[in-house]
Amino acid sequence: MHPFFLLYIAVTGSIAWAHPHLSPISSELVSLINKANTTWTAGHNFHKVDISYVRGLCGTILNGPKLPERVHNIKGINIPDSFDSRQQWPNCPTIQQIRDQGSCGSCWAFGAAEAISDRLCIQSGGHVSVEISAEDLLTCCDDCGMGCFGGYTSAAWEFWTKAGLVTGGLYNSNIGCRPYTIASCEHHINGTRPPCQGETETPKCVQQCTDGYSLSYPKDKHFGRHSYSIPSQQEQIMTELYKNGPVEASFSVYEDFLQYKSGVYQHVTGEMLGGHAIKLLGWGEENGTPYWLAANSWNNDWGDKGFFKIRRGNDECGIESEVVAGIPLN
Repeated sequence: MHPFFLLYIAVTGSIAWAHPHLSPISSELVSLINKANTTWTAGHNFHKVDISYVRGLCGTILNGPKLPERVHNIKGINIPDSFDSRQQWPNCPTIQQIRDQGSCGSCWAFGAAEAISDRLCIQSGGHVSVEISAEDLLTCCDDCGMGCFGGYTSAAWEFWTKAGLVTGGLYNSNIGCRPYTIASCEHHINGTRPPCQGETETPKCVQQCTDGYSLSYPKDKHFGRHSYSIPSQQEQIMTELYKNGPVEASFSVYEDFLQYKSGVYQHVTGEMLGGHAIKLLGWGEENGTPYWLAANSWNNDWGDKGFFKIRRGNDECGIESEVVAGIPLN
């Protein structure tokens, strides 16, 4: 009998392959996924990196404390078949941005900082265009978890409403009050960045802006008015996105996700590596498969220029179970 066999799981419609364990960054795994001929294509995103580094990127603690639910009245709302926040709000440049969390499990802070940046711009009609500091959230939110070693997305949004967040751009950007201080690293064999290695210690909470920045730390704060969770029904998530802009979502990362290149991701093979948080910014359908459009924080040389699509409507890898968002104060 052929060693690989397809398992159809009737409840979710998911597809999984049973096989001997392969290295998550191997050519054999890429080949296996592509032979499965599902809804997505694999390729090499990581070369010669230690798997402990990749595990470290998955820094979201799943099934943590929940924020109060915000339920939309979806009667009479005409939700389009496809939606892309980048096209809906073209005067908000952060929506198109891909960040890099470096060798730190700070995805929980990145997903929040990215979506908050977008929402500040959207609510202001494009007048407030800032990059909210993932560094400020990562280092100063004591209730969020363990910094580079994992955190809670709900606590991140709550921190924004209670303590506020300053601005801060990418590593070495000199943008904003507190730019990210953990260097980007090189997933590939040849590149300009240093090689990706195990996890970095969490930087210190420095409650002052970098030298030369025009505002003081307290004056640079941006606050949320409300933070909340979204019910796991896709119509509720779509309505929230359509009305208020990108949201943060968490999901379980399996080994095959590391090698995503194009198409609509669904779990095919491999072990779970950990929880991960990303920004959801749209939805659509590709070759009959409904998807969410998401921005990852593993640099723009990962996946589809840093973005990916994941199957929508069946809670693929838990993507619809822990969606959080909030409304800016001003």
